[in-house]
Amino acid sequence: MLAPVKSTATLADLAASTPGRGLTVDDLHFAVRHSSRRKTMQITVERNGELVLSAPPGVSTTRLREFVLAKRFWIYTKLAERDRLQRHAPRKQFVGGEGFLYLGRSYRLKLVDDQDVPLKLASGRFCLRREALPAARDHFIRWYAERARAWLSSRVADYETRMEVNPAGVKVQDLGYRWGSCGKGDWLYFHWKAILLPARIAEYVVVHEIAHLHEPHHTPAFWLRVERAMPDYAQRKDWLAEHGIDVEGI
Repeated sequence: MLAPVKSTATLADLAASTPGRGLTVDDLHFAVRHSSRRKTMQITVERNGELVLSAPPGVSTTRLREFVLAKRFWIYTKLAERDRLQRHAPRKQFVGGEGFLYLGRSYRLKLVDDQDVPLKLASGRFCLRREALPAARDHFIRWYAERARAWLSSRVADYETRMEVNPAGVKVQDLGYRWGSCGKGDWLYFHWKAILLPARIAEYVVVHEIAHLHEPHHTPAFWLRVERAMPDYAQRKDWLAEHGIDVEGI
């Protein structure tokens, strides 16, 4: 677990720019991203632990360093929280009785000798053909992705008018550590694992990404848009931060 570092060194001693778009302050390394859309500086701790320092164009390295030093305690606190939560969910075993999530509910796996498709959800159980066991994970991912595309597209449609957006469409794929992303051309991307989350939490992911069609960064204006569409978003956001790792063991 990381903890704040005490130091009496000068700014020049504490911080040093790395070549390209990086900045290092003490033991913290930042990817620096300049954007003409930004009016202020902002630090983001990504789910994979990457530190991102966003700033308007023309901000000097000295100002970037000073901003980081002023925010050091907050940064270490966030990294400590992530360290606590970054536990690895055990991989699922494709054996009878194993539980698999779908919209927040766990369904037991049943191995069957004969059915029309390799995998389906029927009578409250995931039914997997025995002969499909060698590719069981692929079958589950394909099943989840298909359901996620339909369910998430429906939720996006529910919020289009309310949030005054007209996205190009929805794409579902493996996004690594991200639940969703707002891409070029106003496409909305979602991780297929979003369909494992409880419906109200997956819906928060949808609203979050839709808000990015208006506001590309996590500014106060961004969170205000999210709150207008989903007044209890903070509780859903906290649940996702605390329990999201639990759905990652497929």
